[in-house]
This record gives sequence, structure tokens and C-alpha cells, in this order.
Amino acid sequence: MRRKNLLGIDWWLLAPVAVLLIISLVTLLSLNKSLFFSQFFTLIIGLIAFFFFSRIRVETLQRLTLPIYVVSIILLFVVLVIGYESHGAVRWISIAGFPIQFSEVLKPFLALALASYLSKFSTRSLRSLITIFILLAPIFGLIAFQPDLGNALIYTGVVLLVLITYGYSVKWFGLFAVPFLLVSPIVWNLLHDYQQKRLLTFINPTSDPLGASYNVIQAMIAVGSGMFLGKGLSQGTQSGLRFLPERHTDFIFATLSEGLGFVGAIIVLIAFVVLCIRIYTIFTQLDNNFAKIYASIVFSSFLIQFFVNIGMNLALLPVVGVTLPFVSFGGNSLLSNFIFLGILSAMVSTYSRHSVLEIK
Repeated sequence: MRRKNLLGIDWWLLAPVAVLLIISLVTLLSLNKSLFFSQFFTLIIGLIAFFFFSRIRVETLQRLTLPIYVVSIILLFVVLVIGYESHGAVRWISIAGFPIQFSEVLKPFLALALASYLSKFSTRSLRSLITIFILLAPIFGLIAFQPDLGNALIYTGVVLLVLITYGYSVKWFGLFAVPFLLVSPIVWNLLHDYQQKRLLTFINPTSDPLGASYNVIQAMIAVGSGMFLGKGLSQGTQSGLRFLPERHTDFIFATLSEGLGFVGAIIVLIAFVVLCIRIYTIFTQLDNNFAKIYASIVFSSFLIQFFVNIGMNLALLPVVGVTLPFVSFGGNSLLSNFIFLGILSAMVSTYSRHSVLEIK
């Protein structure tokens, strides 16, 4: 007997997301009401996108992966041509007054293209690996030129993790790393000054307390000052008095840690663990290669973003501008994550192995 979820929704998938969203909205409300209403409006759009994609025919999406790939390259190129600059980067295009960041919104669709392409290979050869890198090079290059170092690193990390999971030899990646190391001085010179300073700050977080190290130091103060139960939302000094930059986006974990303390931070960690476990469980239940690869991409994307953002806030990793999924303020990121889960839900409905209960 097959058990159906209420409204056809996988509540184990959405339950941890709901916890993260509640914490996010409460934290944003304590910072600024306009942030709260803007995020809540995007949440409604995200839920609509989730329900739409959770009911779409997966076969249709798979047939469209080549047009998706081509259109993605075109859109990322258009951003460089007509996009507007913000914080020293050209990553956004304004459509009807709404800023669209294609490097975020395109993630779930590019994941479909990668999953579809990988599923066609029966063997894991060096030739196929080189072909994959050649096809991905325009995507990585266009994102890096914006420059969007955070998303470029996320894309790279996800692809490497998925390819290794898919069965490609780690030794081959070592071969590709050699020429990269040889040209690393050139890559270093191509980085913007603020990007170089962020990497140097990671080596010595207190080297420039009023400059490049300022964000990291303020984040560590915010996290530590929250102690066990927190100071209370809107009562924090670092976030409330705006000592903490990007308190609602890159450093929202530090903000909620200051307000809700160790308890609030642990709730966020547990919610993410539950979400990742559920995605992994879905991965094991899928009986289609295309769907399994897509599930592994979703898992890797959430895991890497979570790991990098928390690491940034705790000075364990360089500051590279990565948001915390479902928690950080940002409509493009929130919409992208809901589309990720919507397509994954559609694959569960289409390709999941269901056990049958026999009543004798």
C-alpha cells in the first residue's frame, strides 16, 4: 500500500525549510521591517515556484536541457553587457524594477543540464571529463568575470563533488590542478584588490582591523557575544548598531547568533542537517540515473553553501560572499532554492522506488 503525503507534498523536505524561514523572517523583522516584507513577498513567489515545478513533467525538463544550457550562456553574457554595478560587481539586471541575478536563478536549471549530460555516459573516462570541463568553462568564465567569486566557487565545488560522487577518479582532478597551480600567480593578479585582501585576511584575521579584517572581526564578536541564550533579537550591539556589515545577507548567521545565542545557532544547524539527510534519503530512493545525479547536485549545493557561509561567519573560511540558504536575505537565492526543491519533488513523484506493503 502506497502512502500519499498530504497535497502530494514531501513534508519532511519542507519542514526544516519552514524552520529556517521562520528564523530568517523573525531576524529580518528585528533588523528592518522593509527587509521582512520584501523577503516575505519573495517567499510567496518562491512557494508558488515550488508548487509549479513540483508538478511539472520531468521528461519535459530533460528534453529542454540543451536550450537551457545555451540560454544560460546568453543571459550571463547579457549581464556583463547591460547589467548594473553594485558593490563593485556587475551581477544584476533590473526587470520591471526587480533586480535579477542570473548566476543565482539559473543554478537549478544548469543543474538539470549537467545531470542530463552526465546521465548519458556509461563509463567515466578522462575524455568525457575533459568534455564536461570544456562545456562548463563558458559558465564559470562568465560568472567569474562579473566578478562573482562566491558563486564561481560554489559552482566549482558542486561540480567537483558531484563528479567524484559519480565515479570519476580523484587522480584526474589532481592532473587538472597542476596547470592551475602553475598559472595561480596570473590568477592572483587578475583578482580585484578587495578579493586579494579577503584571502590575505583569512590567513591573519586581525591583520587589518579597520579595513579588510573588519567584517570578520565584527562577525566573531557578534557570534561570541550571543553566548548561550543570546541578547535578544534587536538587542544586539554589533548587528543592531550596524557595526556588522552585510548583517542581513552574508553575515546573517552572526546576526541571529548574537540575538538567539548558541540555542538559535544550533536550531539552524539541526534544520540544515535534517534537510540534507532528507535530500540524501531521496537520492537513495530514486531509480533513475538522471534524477539521482540531480539529487546529488541539490545536496552538494546546499551543503557547500551552508559550510562556506558558516565558515565565513566563524572566520574558518575566507569571506567570498555566499548566502545561507533559506536564511539570508535575498530574493534570487530564495527563489533558486525553492526551484531546486520543486524539481527534486517532481523527480520523487516520477522516479522514486516505493515499497509495497502486502496484507495477508
